This record gives sequence, C-alpha cells and structure tokens, in this order.
Amino acid sequence: MTTTSSRDVTSRYQSFLVILSLLLPAPVFADEAESSARAQELINAMSRAVRERNYDGTFIYLRHRQMDSMRVIHRADGKGELERLVSLTGIPREIIRDDRTVRCIYPDDESVVVEKSRPRKYVAQLPEPIERIAPYYEFAVDGEDRVAGRDAWIVNIQPRDAFRYGYRLWIDKDSTLLLKSELRDKSGFPLEQIMFTELHVMDFVPDELLEPAVSGQNYTWYHSASATSRGEGPRDGRWIVSWMPSGFSMNEHERQALVASGKPVDHMVFSDGLASVSVFIEKLEGDGEIEVGLSRMGGVNTYAKHLGEFQVTAVGEVPPATVQRIANSIADAR
Repeated sequence: MTTTSSRDVTSRYQSFLVILSLLLPAPVFADEAESSARAQELINAMSRAVRERNYDGTFIYLRHRQMDSMRVIHRADGKGELERLVSLTGIPREIIRDDRTVRCIYPDDESVVVEKSRPRKYVAQLPEPIERIAPYYEFAVDGEDRVAGRDAWIVNIQPRDAFRYGYRLWIDKDSTLLLKSELRDKSGFPLEQIMFTELHVMDFVPDELLEPAVSGQNYTWYHSASATSRGEGPRDGRWIVSWMPSGFSMNEHERQALVASGKPVDHMVFSDGLASVSVFIEKLEGDGEIEVGLSRMGGVNTYAKHLGEFQVTAVGEVPPATVQRIANSIADAR
C-alpha cells in the first residue's frame, strides 16, 4: 500500500499553483523591448486622453497618512480645456482651471487666489511623446487590474538612477484615461496614491457643471503678479545652480511677489520632463524665522538653507538627497 506524506501533498499543491498561474490571462510580450514599446504607447495615449476627453469623476488622494477626496469635471473643445476641482473632504475649496489661469476659491476665509495656469496636480505630468525621457526611465507593462469598475493595464515607470522616483500607473483599457497612480521610492514603497472610485466618460459637459458653487464676487482676491521668462536663467545672472541630475534643465524662471507677504522671490523650475524641482530664493528681512533643514510630506521633499542674507529652498517630488544636493550647489555670483 502506497502512502502519501504531507510533504508530498504540499509539494504537489505548490506545483499546481505554479501551473495555474501560467494559465491565467496576462499580457504576453516577446521581450523587454516589446513590453517597453507597448508601455510607452499606452502612456502617450493616456496623456492625450487626460487633455482631450470629457469626463466627470471622483478620486481619493493619499499621502503622508492623510486621505482627501476630490471631484473633477473636465471639458475639452475648440476653445481649449476647462476643468473644475471640488474638495469633498477637509477645508472647502474649488479650483477652476483653463488654459490661461487657475482660480482657487476658499469659502471658509472668503478669498480667491488667481495664478497663471499650471499643469494639473492629480496626475503625473508626462511629456509627450514619453520617449523623450527614455534615457532616464525604463518602461514596462506589468499586468492587468480593475479600478472603479473598469478594466485597466498596469504600467511601470522606473528611474535609471537614485535621483528620481518611479511611477506605477493604471490606464483604462476603454478610454485610456488614468484610473490610478502611485509615486514610488526605490524600494517600491508607495509615497503618494491617487485612485478614482467613480469615473464617467462623457460626450458633452454642460456649462453648469463647470461653474463654481460660489462666485467669490465679494471675496478678497489675490493675484499672483509675475514676469516669466521661460527657458532662460535669471536676468541679472546672480544665481548659479551648479548641480542637477542628468536630464534636468531649467524650463521656467520668474520673479514674483509672494501672495501672503508681498515680498519678491526668485522662482526657478527644473525638470527632466517628468520629475520637477522648484528653487525659491528669498531675501531675509529683520528677525524673521529662518527655515533650515529637510522636511517631507508624502513624496514631496523640501530642503532649506540660508545663503548670506537669503534663504534658499528646493522642493520637489524627488528623493531627499536630490533636493539637498541641488540647494547646496546654489551660489551667489556677486
């Protein structure tokens, strides 16, 4: 009589699971190059869909042990893009963005802040075509999933060095809109997560869905005044930034007055096309408090130091060592 030991049963069960996993549906690619090409194709389609499609959705944003819920309504037509963001948790606020300006409405203190239009924050700002950043990142399709009741491809964006973070994206198979994203450190740990819980793709978005709940007519309005010179260094050539990760370049420089204090500040933005770092240089006055050292909130790291009579601050969704090294490389040429 033949007996079967528990070890044999366990071994057979493990073998069964391995065989079963091979039979489950999954994307099949001949090699890494094919997977990379498919991933880049999906990312490019997603970037276009976020700009060109009409949609109404609710998403959650998780970072630094804090979770917020937002509703986004987006319309794209011959006049350009128009988008409304409404906070569903925390401090009440609405954001109205078009191709020229962003209005941030705060009903709790009856104020409105108006700035020039900047890229949306709830989705990674991916260059198009994505191939532009291929020297600094690797791309791969990493399976399938479901988010907000919709089938999705999973795409990984992995940095080639330690100076930037990676991304994991869930892209809707039907609309190619982004359904979920994670900003990840080098170990794969998610630092920030954004996930839609409901998403409706629409043929047309009526005007009333894009109107804020409050007009802000009787509120206090703050306008960010700035003179922007894109792609150029500081006009007086005073500040030298002697180190940046490979692929980073300055794509914006402005001298503006801070909304809160009215004090002028030099603001430079450096980017590799995906990751970005802002550098602020502000003159210190009186006995004001000087911020020094490293701080972090989710995937955003900030490093501040003083340089003579100025405070230098570098902030961005990059690792702590990156913002610290950038800030320490800044010198006064005078």
